[in-house]
Amino acid sequence: MPFSINNFRAQLVGQGARPNLFEVIVPFPTSINSGEAGSKTTFMCKGAQIPGADIGLVEVPYFGRNIKLAGNRTFAEWTTTVINDEDFSVHGGITNWMNGINGHFENDRSIPGTDYQSDAEVVHYTKEGDVAKIITLKNCWPSSVAAIELGWDTNDSVEEFTVTWQYDYWEAIDGTHATT
Repeated sequence: MPFSINNFRAQLVGQGARPNLFEVIVPFPTSINSGEAGSKTTFMCKGAQIPGADIGLVEVPYFGRNIKLAGNRTFAEWTTTVINDEDFSVHGGITNWMNGINGHFENDRSIPGTDYQSDAEVVHYTKEGDVAKIITLKNCWPSSVAAIELGWDTNDSVEEFTVTWQYDYWEAIDGTHATT
C-alpha cells in the first residue's frame, strides 16, 4: 500500500537524523600560534554541513547527438559558522593560520610545505549520543574568514562569523566501512 504511514514510519530509522546533533573538530597546525583555538572550535562551531560532491559531465558529440559520460569528481568549499567570544581565540587562531599560509605584509608562507593543512571532522550523533557518522575532510585549510557584523542596534545576541574551508576530498565512516 503506497500511502501507508506505518510503512513510512518503518523506514524512518531512529525517527530521523537530527541536524543539531553534531560537532566539528579542526586540529590546528602545530607550527602556528593558535593557543586554545583548536580545542575551542569544537564548542564554538555552531553550524556546518555534511559536505557534498559532484561528478562532472563530459559531453561527446556524435552525428548531431551528445552522449553524456561521467567526468571527474569535485568537492565544493565547506563553510562553518563560529560563535565569537570576548577573547577572540577561535577567530584569532584562524586568522593566525591564514597568516601562516600567506602573511599580511610579507606576502610569504611561514608554515613549511603542506603543514598548513589539517584533517577536519564532522561527527554526527544519534539521539542516544552514539556516533552515527564521521566525515573527515582531508587536507583542510581556511581560505576565507567573513566579517563580524557590529551595530549599536544589535541587542541580545552574540557575535558570529563564517569560515570557508578548502579540502581535497572527504571520507565517511559509519561504523562499518569508509567511503570516499
